[in-house]
Amino acid sequence: MSKVNQDPMNSITIILADDHTIVREGLRSLLKSESDIKIIGEAEDGRSTVEMTAKLRPDVVVMDIAMPQLNGIEATRQILQKLPKTKILILSAHSDDAYVEKIMALGAKGYLIKQSASHVLADSIRGVYRGEECFSPAIYQRLDHHDSKVPKGDHPAKKDASHLSPREAEVLQLIAEGNANKQSADILHISIKTIEKHRQSLMDKLNIHDIAGLTRYAIDAGIIESSVQVTII
Repeated sequence: MSKVNQDPMNSITIILADDHTIVREGLRSLLKSESDIKIIGEAEDGRSTVEMTAKLRPDVVVMDIAMPQLNGIEATRQILQKLPKTKILILSAHSDDAYVEKIMALGAKGYLIKQSASHVLADSIRGVYRGEECFSPAIYQRLDHHDSKVPKGDHPAKKDASHLSPREAEVLQLIAEGNANKQSADILHISIKTIEKHRQSLMDKLNIHDIAGLTRYAIDAGIIESSVQVTII
């Protein structure tokens, strides 16, 4: 489900993408006094974010990473492939170096953590709209400490899913979220046989031969959160 508003003139147009309604309501409340920023759409999962962005062509997408059906990383990849001039500003509860590195490599213009002060969001929306890179202060410090490169950090490295095709990453997320083949096929508008083919390809490529293993891999690769409630099928 999504919400679309009229596109005003002479404003920075944005889409809010977050799977928590209360978060979107809070962001909307924070931004309503900013006369030069106008929310033209809201989305609660990555797939509808991609579709809405293609339809409405906002200046900036304020994007969470952990979203159902399609995470913010893959949504960013798809949006920037189709609309490279769109500015992506990540607003996430997670500031893991692996997430920051991955999302910035795709072309996102900024990364804020949700604990940031309220005025930082509006300033960052204006900044990325102008083409600047905007980070939360803690991330800035880490970037500066590592000679302006996104740091690897001291945490164990996440598994790298970059060798998966975009479609394989989508299917892996849907599997890890507990969707059966038919559900995944319906979401992606492809046949069940095609889903089964991708599923087998994933197992062969990753050398993993059960759904529990694929789910663990998706968590380790940052495709879904470990806190996501999944059903092993």
